[in-house]
Amino acid sequence: MLNPISFQTSPDQYRHWKLSLDGPVATLSMDVQEDETLAEGYKLKLNSYDLGVDIELADAVQRIRFEHPEVRAVVVTSLKPRIFCAGANIYMLGTSSHAFKVNFCKFTNETRCAIEDDSKHSGRRYIAALNGTASGGGYELAIACDEIYLVDDGNSAVSLPEVPLLGVLPGTGGLTRLVDKRKVRRDRADVFSTLAEGLKGKRAKEWGLIDDYFPTSKFQESVDARVKQSIEGAPPISGIKLTPLAFESTDDSRNYRYVKLKLHREQRYADLTIHAPEGPQPTTGEEICELGDAYWALQAYRELDDALLHLRVNEPLIGLVCLRTQGDAESVLAVDQTLASNSDHWLVREIVLHMARVLRRLDLTAKSFFAIVEPARCFAGNLLELLLAADRSYMLMDSDAALHVSELNSGTLPMSNGLTRMQSRYLAEPEKLDEVLGHKQSFDTGEAEEIGLITFAPDDLDWEDEIRVAIEERTSLSPDALTGMEASLRFAGPETMDTKIYGRLTAWQNWIFQRPNAVGEKGALTNYGKPTKAEFDYKRT
Repeated sequence: MLNPISFQTSPDQYRHWKLSLDGPVATLSMDVQEDETLAEGYKLKLNSYDLGVDIELADAVQRIRFEHPEVRAVVVTSLKPRIFCAGANIYMLGTSSHAFKVNFCKFTNETRCAIEDDSKHSGRRYIAALNGTASGGGYELAIACDEIYLVDDGNSAVSLPEVPLLGVLPGTGGLTRLVDKRKVRRDRADVFSTLAEGLKGKRAKEWGLIDDYFPTSKFQESVDARVKQSIEGAPPISGIKLTPLAFESTDDSRNYRYVKLKLHREQRYADLTIHAPEGPQPTTGEEICELGDAYWALQAYRELDDALLHLRVNEPLIGLVCLRTQGDAESVLAVDQTLASNSDHWLVREIVLHMARVLRRLDLTAKSFFAIVEPARCFAGNLLELLLAADRSYMLMDSDAALHVSELNSGTLPMSNGLTRMQSRYLAEPEKLDEVLGHKQSFDTGEAEEIGLITFAPDDLDWEDEIRVAIEERTSLSPDALTGMEASLRFAGPETMDTKIYGRLTAWQNWIFQRPNAVGEKGALTNYGKPTKAEFDYKRT
């Protein structure tokens, strides 16, 4: 494929963000270069952003977590006067394919969820210092932070103008975060979300849209005072370096050290194989720190994350991913034991949280996933989560094939619904959950089928035909219908803010981004910034 989008970057390559560090305080300053776009046909004016801007933000959040664990407060602000962020670039959205728009919205929301995950589990406070207007996705970035402070300069406001201006919805969970996270009253949220110009300091604070506002002359001083409160008692910690991921790429493959991706483009599916660690592995937090990002649990999952993002954005015609594993199950279980026994170590905590985020990225990827289990495979512990995340699983009826459970399957790697994948699997049969997580840690094919860990267990005579037919049948179905079906089925059980956001993103943005009122010849998104005016079909559907 020509010019695939890369999701790898580093601070010395940033074009739109500046990351500065001062002991326990990190400052992420947005300074979008309008001509440094990911594609042609638009300019990133007023700190508006495209996917390239958000790739840098995601990288910065990740690096703060691993490279700068001493940081206790992250200030998110802008280097441009009187503007914080104008949100996603409208001309970029207007010229992008439908698939790209939806994947763009999904990635930006995953980045904001990563901010919230960092705050919740690692205790860093994210403080949005809005030195100017924050509109659309710019305000959505702000409400992903723990606290929001707005400059009171008589002009700056916060707004979500998508409905009145563009005929679409805030694409990064803005509506859900308003009422679920900030608990803004529904009637006020209704007014705010249809008011293109937004609200300024006093009213914005009264309605709960910001935490406070300060005059220009006292803005920086007031933000600094709040930051100072957030970093009291911060312990000194040394981080590790995240080095670039190495891979070899051909027309039909993308191979990292532990993750191998084989593309079958004519059949519209891919094989994604994760290899187990080899050789002795660290057993203490200090030894893991010495090994750094080469530690299997971190490197393999960083590779898996990059492969998933590559599949999403650069391989739209691949509809099915067959998940496979290779190697020694005992080596995977030994890694899990190390992670569980060192869970109070800062780096181990961040590694496990990263593994959980990558697995949630898989859950949220609009591809079908089949787990394929054969002998000499290692669907064990954290890699068993791949099977549990799959839409279906096929396990060869063979005495040498087995699944292995570890402590990490019992709560360490939750889904977006707050449950483990094992809990989600056994919602109707909780007694089986106790049995699987009990004393028996290994299940052959017959046992796995009986207890419901797998979907199908063909014997060796039917194995190749069953897998072939399953792949052909799946890839023959409507990709639109499959995306909706999978998103509806993957998150059984309770609803959380995250499942609301992603469920609505999949359903409503997928639908609204194709409606003529938004993207038709006379649609609002199509006519934005032009002398022509949007004309709506006012029939409610």
